[in-house]
Amino acid sequence: MSDKDVDKIEAVNFDHNDNSVFLNQAATVQVENPAPWIWFGLGGLLLLALLVIFVLPSIVSEYELPLERRVNSIDIPAAETVANTTRAISPFEEAQRALQRKEAQDVLAELLTYQTELDALDVAVWGQQDYATSLEQASIGDEYYRTQDFVLARESYETGRVGLSSLIDSVSSVLEQALIEAEQALIELDSAEALTKYTLALLLDPENQLAQIGEQRALTLDEVSALLKEADDLVEDGELQQALANYREVLDLDSYNEVAAQEIATVSLLITENEFAQIMSSGYVLLQAGEPEQAVAAFQRASRLGIKQDEAQAAISQTENEIANTEINRLSGLVTTAQQNEQWQEAVDQYDNVLAIDSNLLFAINGRDYADKRARLDRLLVEAVDNPERFSEDEVFEETRISYFIGRDIENPGPRLTEQLDELEAFLEYSLVPIDISFRSDNETEVTLLRIEDMGIFEQTSLSLKPGRYVAIGKRSGYREVRKEFTVGFGLTPETVIVQCDEPIVSSSRR
Repeated sequence: MSDKDVDKIEAVNFDHNDNSVFLNQAATVQVENPAPWIWFGLGGLLLLALLVIFVLPSIVSEYELPLERRVNSIDIPAAETVANTTRAISPFEEAQRALQRKEAQDVLAELLTYQTELDALDVAVWGQQDYATSLEQASIGDEYYRTQDFVLARESYETGRVGLSSLIDSVSSVLEQALIEAEQALIELDSAEALTKYTLALLLDPENQLAQIGEQRALTLDEVSALLKEADDLVEDGELQQALANYREVLDLDSYNEVAAQEIATVSLLITENEFAQIMSSGYVLLQAGEPEQAVAAFQRASRLGIKQDEAQAAISQTENEIANTEINRLSGLVTTAQQNEQWQEAVDQYDNVLAIDSNLLFAINGRDYADKRARLDRLLVEAVDNPERFSEDEVFEETRISYFIGRDIENPGPRLTEQLDELEAFLEYSLVPIDISFRSDNETEVTLLRIEDMGIFEQTSLSLKPGRYVAIGKRSGYREVRKEFTVGFGLTPETVIVQCDEPIVSSSRR
């Protein structure tokens, strides 16, 4: 019979007085014969009572403590045997003891389950003392169980079970402490201790990522430590590139190594600073050698390194200022030469080049304004001297006269201006003296002297005209209009100006 079958056995109260039942049955028999099913019921009850008294103890005795050897009847002390023989155990007491035995076994089963779970977690490594104490309580329960004191046995088992349960509940805190100690061991470069603690953490929680990562770091810790020490020595010796390679190798082995990551940043910065210093030095050498453009290019390369950009930009600005000053000085020389040669438009162009470098230079602003005025005056004088025949037009004459007096007001005029003004003065004086001009026509053509007067129809006439360029227009009905241009003075005066319409106009109706 199994434990499950034992659990189904119900206790029978054998202290109940059944005399009244039997008396009633006897009375009933005397009155009438009972039905057959009643006899079968009474027989079943009697059989059940016999089972409880004689069979149940033997069945329960089969479920002794699983890990302990059954105590043979011959090992029971004689006094106990005598006491058992002299005192009869009632069925109810036997049922109670069976129930107590089962309760003790149930607690023991839980204790054994906890024990198995803790053994799988290698409890001896992290909770040996509490584990041993709990098992000792279980052993005390075994002693009580052997003496059939199931109540004390259950209590002892319960104490041990609670102890083991507490150990299981403490797994999370043990795991946390193991991780803390493992991390500290990593910091202290104790690879063996770190590996031990991370191994324990993985035993307690195989899926713990911190423990998985830490275990890998612990496995490479000795190699990492050697590389770090070598890299530090290389930095002290100035071998920065090799040190950087070591630090990067450390990160390849241990991507979570903060020391290597920080040193990579530090050494990289040192390398960049050294490169910056070298480039800046080469730039200053170029500047001293009179190669400012190459110097600026060097400073710009230094600026692109991303460090000390203010310093690089200051050097660039200083060099560019020097280049600008040099160029401005060169252009100023060209301006001076152009002004001395009275090449005023050239001076204007050079001032524009100066202002392109620095638009705030007052000498260039003021100088360009003066040079521009002189250039415009020079163009007017050149135009006037080259075309004096236009002086016959009052507007042209007045504009030229104004330009002439402006030129005369200039202090310290150069040879070119003086020559222009002298020549212009002669032309202006000459243009004021009229010259008699003879005109001839056919007495049928109407003649007009543009901007001068309407001469009308004539055959021969003359006018006094100032030197200049003139245009005469002849018109005659039925004839094509004629236009006659001529110049008075300047050695170009014609003997006679002939204005007459000789070409008839052929109408389309005659064709």
